[in-house]
Amino acid sequence: MLLLALDTATPAVTVALHDGTSVVAESSQVDARRHGELLLPAVDRVLAEAGTSLDAVTGIVVGVGPGPYTGLRVGLMTADTFGLALGVPVHGVCTLDGLAYEAQVEGPFVVATDARRKEVYWARYDDVRTRVTEPAVDRPADIAERVAGLPAVGAGAVLYPDTFPDAHGPEHVSAAALAAFAAEKLAAGAELLEPRPLYLRRPDAQVPKNYKVVTPQ
Repeated sequence: MLLLALDTATPAVTVALHDGTSVVAESSQVDARRHGELLLPAVDRVLAEAGTSLDAVTGIVVGVGPGPYTGLRVGLMTADTFGLALGVPVHGVCTLDGLAYEAQVEGPFVVATDARRKEVYWARYDDVRTRVTEPAVDRPADIAERVAGLPAVGAGAVLYPDTFPDAHGPEHVSAAALAAFAAEKLAAGAELLEPRPLYLRRPDAQVPKNYKVVTPQ
């Protein structure tokens, strides 16, 4: 097994290679505006560090979000392209699940990432492997009662201390955690998600409504 994992659902552009036992190389850069520029060089860097080539990869793991439309689609389209070119399966993992797995928090807790517009993407977990709510997007104040008393992980939690007073890192998911989570699930015979985006809301860019149509006289 040689899994190439990547995620662009958060401001982090993150890539890792996992051999089924451990992570052999990884790269993460935080830059919310340059996912498209940074992702492929990061893949090249990770492969070079591992001393291998892309055609040795036996599977792709990609974070499916939730995340902003523009960033998220960069990772998913890249993963689909690699899968088609190499003829290998592409496995989806919820980005919040990767953060939960990496956090190694004991007991019930919350993962929350920044959804912009003064909102967070979030979910509750019983432990690092068990999500108990569907991913959602909400204003922090609107979910305060539902997350009260729970420790929280992620950039969204750190941004809103009134709702998440016990918040800490990691703030962004790492592809290393996604790869390790996927490798563990696959080794146990579990099915992972389809590599389809989990947007939860419409993109920021919209076609204007009731725009004026100009036609020649």
